[in-house]
Amino acid sequence: MPRRWLSNAIVVWAGTSMPRPPSALSALKPQSFRKWPAAILALTVAVLVGIAGHAAQAEDANISSRRGTERTSFSNDEIMDGFFKIAFGAELQLGRRVERIRKFDEPVRVFVLDQGRHKRKAEIAAIIADIRARVHHLDLAMTDDLKAANFVVMLVRERDLMRAIRSVYGYNRAKQIERSLNPQCLSGFGKDERYRIRHAEVILPADADDFIFYDCAYEELLQALGPINDDSSVPWSMFNDDVQMGFFDVYDQYLLNILYDPRIRPGMTKEEVGKLLPEVLPTVRERVASRNSARGAQSRDSSSAGLNAQCNCPPPIQVNPTIPE
Repeated sequence: MPRRWLSNAIVVWAGTSMPRPPSALSALKPQSFRKWPAAILALTVAVLVGIAGHAAQAEDANISSRRGTERTSFSNDEIMDGFFKIAFGAELQLGRRVERIRKFDEPVRVFVLDQGRHKRKAEIAAIIADIRARVHHLDLAMTDDLKAANFVVMLVRERDLMRAIRSVYGYNRAKQIERSLNPQCLSGFGKDERYRIRHAEVILPADADDFIFYDCAYEELLQALGPINDDSSVPWSMFNDDVQMGFFDVYDQYLLNILYDPRIRPGMTKEEVGKLLPEVLPTVRERVASRNSARGAQSRDSSSAGLNAQCNCPPPIQVNPTIPE
């Protein structure tokens, strides 16, 4: 079923996938927005019936391991380099490449389509609460009203991922997404002519194991807020197909707090942002330190440190790409 989009918007996507060679970026011109309930509700009926049940359990051991070995101290240059690489551009953009800041400038209300037997809405709500607590100036909350939502999370069976993508974006665009991203989960957003994000959606495999689910959920939810690019040269960020975390790591907290600082506005260029970063970074460091009090001393003292560029994380877990029925 074709998806209707905001007039004159550009939609960009990011997908968590198997490590693969960099793919060319291309572009999509959408049609009109706010008609999305029909397409998404149809998708709910089509793919969410019959998902297996899931019992609550302790944090996945892979996530705990990464928390324990996470690097938390970064120089200003390391933070700025990652921000410029990830907040500009897009992993997949159908159209001309645009080097501008894209972000929500209004309250973000998240609706979860979770009508199958495999319930993950509570996990999504906890992730949303975690992101809200760690990103200052981001008004992010759940809603039970689809019409009030500007951010939709669709939970599907792993084997139905590509079918879901086809249902939302249409067959031809879904083939482009599959060929370029080979996704195991997907996020996308549409922006207006002022580079303000006006709607976003995330498609996640609800029946994946906990590590894959949380890794996908954090990365795609965060990317749908604006930092849509992936870059393999930033070894501390989850926005890198060679890095899996499963939680909101300190490095990416820096990137999101820079993006949602009110001095960083939609439509800004790299040059404009570069002039502001020296005054924005000290504030961002204080915010991240206050949200990570156990690691706050490291975060505060790192701005002038000469730091090794090697990630301390364990090697990533390799997962098989999702293949639709």
